[in-house]
Amino acid sequence: MSASDPSPFPLVGLQAVSNARKEWVALAFEFPSDTVDALQASLVLLNYPEVFAALAPLDCIVAVAEPLRLEAGHLEGLPAHRLILRVPAGAVDEPAAQKKCAALAEQGYRIMFDGVAAKATQSGARALMYDCATTLPPVLALVAQPGPHLARGVDTEQRFDECADAGFAWFMGDFARCPAQAASTGDGTSRKRLLALLGMLARDADSRELETLLKQDPALSYQLLKVVNSAAFALSTPIHSFGQAINVLGRRQLQRWLQLLLYARQQDDANANPLLPLAAVRAAQMEALCKEQGGDRDAQDLAFVTGVFSLLDVLLGMPMSEIVAALNLDLDVMAALLERGGPLGQMLLLVEQPSGATLAAAGIAPESYWQGQLQAYHWAIQVSRNL
Repeated sequence: MSASDPSPFPLVGLQAVSNARKEWVALAFEFPSDTVDALQASLVLLNYPEVFAALAPLDCIVAVAEPLRLEAGHLEGLPAHRLILRVPAGAVDEPAAQKKCAALAEQGYRIMFDGVAAKATQSGARALMYDCATTLPPVLALVAQPGPHLARGVDTEQRFDECADAGFAWFMGDFARCPAQAASTGDGTSRKRLLALLGMLARDADSRELETLLKQDPALSYQLLKVVNSAAFALSTPIHSFGQAINVLGRRQLQRWLQLLLYARQQDDANANPLLPLAAVRAAQMEALCKEQGGDRDAQDLAFVTGVFSLLDVLLGMPMSEIVAALNLDLDVMAALLERGGPLGQMLLLVEQPSGATLAAAGIAPESYWQGQLQAYHWAIQVSRNL
C-alpha cells in the first residue's frame, strides 16, 4: 500500500524468476517504491482466496525487511514449501535476527539473503539473491550455501550467460525483452511465413488457407497438434490433422493458440522461449481489463490480440511499424501497438506499467486488477506447461 493510494488493497508487480532453461520457477512480489508496509501488503495478497492455487506450481518470493517484525500469526495458514522469504543481508547483523531466521527455516520456510551476509549459515539461509546488473558476487559467497541462487538485474542474454557461468541457477530481469538476436525468426522465408500467418489470423482467413500455410511450417504444425493433444484439452481420441484441430478448438480458440504458438517455435538450444509466458500474461490481462470495463466478446478479442502482439517486435527482431504494415489489423490495435494510443493503448500501458493513478484513471479497482492479474498469470503458467 502506497502513501498516495487511498485504497487498502495493495498494487504489486509480479516479477518472473526463470531457471537456466528459461522456464518460470517462481514469482517475486515487487511493490512500488512509495509502499509504506511491503510486508503487510504481501500478507494481504498471500491470504487472498486461492492465490497459491492460481500461481501453482511456482514459488512466491516475498521481501521481509525486518525479520523480527514477523509474528507467529503472520504466516499461519500459508504453505511453507511455496514461500521464499527474501531478507536483506544487513538485517541479520544482530543475534536475535539470526535466531529468528533460523527458527523460520526450521519451520520449513526458505530463507534467501538479498546480498552477501557473513552470518548466512547461522541464520538458516540456503540461497543468495544478488543484484548482478553491474557486478557479480565473490565466488565463495555462492559456494557457502546450496542454493538455488538468484541473480537479479539480468537484463541481457549475455549477462544471463555470465551469471549462469558464475554459479547462479535462477534469473530475474529483462533478458527476455533484450535477446542477443531474434531467436524465433529463422531465415527470411520463415519470417515472411510468420507474417503471412499473422495476417491470415487477423483477417479471419479461411481454414484451408491456414492449413496450406501451416503445412509449409512443420515445426508450427507439430506444436499445434501437440497442444491440442495435451492435458489442457483431455481428449479421449488423439487429433492427427489440422482440420480436426479446428473442429475441437473452434476458430476463436484456434486463433489464440496459434498467436501464442508463434512464441513457442523450436529453439536451437532447446530452451523455453521466455517471451511466451510474457505474451500470454499480457494477452490474458488485457482481456480481463477489457471485460472489467464492460467490453463485449469482440472487444475482449481485440484486447487479447493487442497484448499477444505487443512483443512481436522483440520476437521477430523487426520494428513494430514494419510488422503492423504487413498485417490487416484493426485500427485501434494498430494505434495501441505503434504509439500506445487509444483505449487499447492506455490499457496496454496499464499492463506494462501499472500504478494507482493509471488504475484510477481507467476506473479499475486495485482488487479487481489483482483478480485479473491472478487469472492472467494462472493462464500463462498453464500455457507454458502445455506448449
